[in-house]
Amino acid sequence: MAATIRPQSVRPRRSVLYMPGSNARALEKAKTLAADALILDLEDAVAPDAKAMARTQVCDAIKNGGYGKREMIIRTNGLDTAWGLDDVKAAAKVEPDAILVPKVNSAYDIQQYEAVINDVGASDKVALWAMMETPLGLLNAQQIAATAAEPGARLAGFVMGTNDIAKDTGLRLTADRVPLLYSLEVCVLAARAYGLAIMDGVYNDFKNETGFADVCAQGAELGFDGKTLIHPVQIDPCNAAFSPSKDEVQWARKIIAAFEEPENADKGAIQVEGKMVERLHAEIGKKHVAIADAIAELGGNV
Repeated sequence: MAATIRPQSVRPRRSVLYMPGSNARALEKAKTLAADALILDLEDAVAPDAKAMARTQVCDAIKNGGYGKREMIIRTNGLDTAWGLDDVKAAAKVEPDAILVPKVNSAYDIQQYEAVINDVGASDKVALWAMMETPLGLLNAQQIAATAAEPGARLAGFVMGTNDIAKDTGLRLTADRVPLLYSLEVCVLAARAYGLAIMDGVYNDFKNETGFADVCAQGAELGFDGKTLIHPVQIDPCNAAFSPSKDEVQWARKIIAAFEEPENADKGAIQVEGKMVERLHAEIGKKHVAIADAIAELGGNV
């Protein structure tokens, strides 16, 4: 019997921007930015003496709203820190779209976070996202992703923590990211096997437009849904890189329409405009069309 995996809504996650939870002006500015999702950060971006203030500020931002259709995520500190338990409880009470938790090493970690969220009484709409950023977490990527198939599971997404991976493994963050490829792909495979969304890690040199464009293109090629960002100037090129092109969408619609013709109902492969296409191409096309339609609802131009 196949496992039941938490259903994933079709929504764009091309650009996922970190916003420091301690910066009230940044939280307000985020309401005007074209990012598909926002991560209101209580962890790395917040100094220890500002943790409690940031927690209150971020939770108030979620409660007060004003962020439109953007997906809203709160990144908490870990349960092994002095702030983590209070962070997770407070975040669960205000019910963002997701709670992002750091340094996940095992399925047990996911279960611990889910237990806290459930104890608070958060509704089923509150998803859990996991930072994949430790050597042990990477080795356990399949085990972690598999928790999404458990009854009542909240796990819905992976976020790559590429800076921490580099720090803890000693690999170098080269321009082509070759040393990082295994870490990226093993998480993409685990995410896809269990129906999770997955976001690529940040690019640190935000003024390097060419380098950023290259890693965005690579991330799309590797199968990521989108990329986490550290600066608003990265939003537009990131949205472009992770959007299906107009030509892709038009071609997808043609393939879908062709397979919907009565004479093609039972065929596994047909010709469309002189090209041989298989039914699997229609299924891929449906994904392109669905995400393009979702982008259009956000005000995109696909």
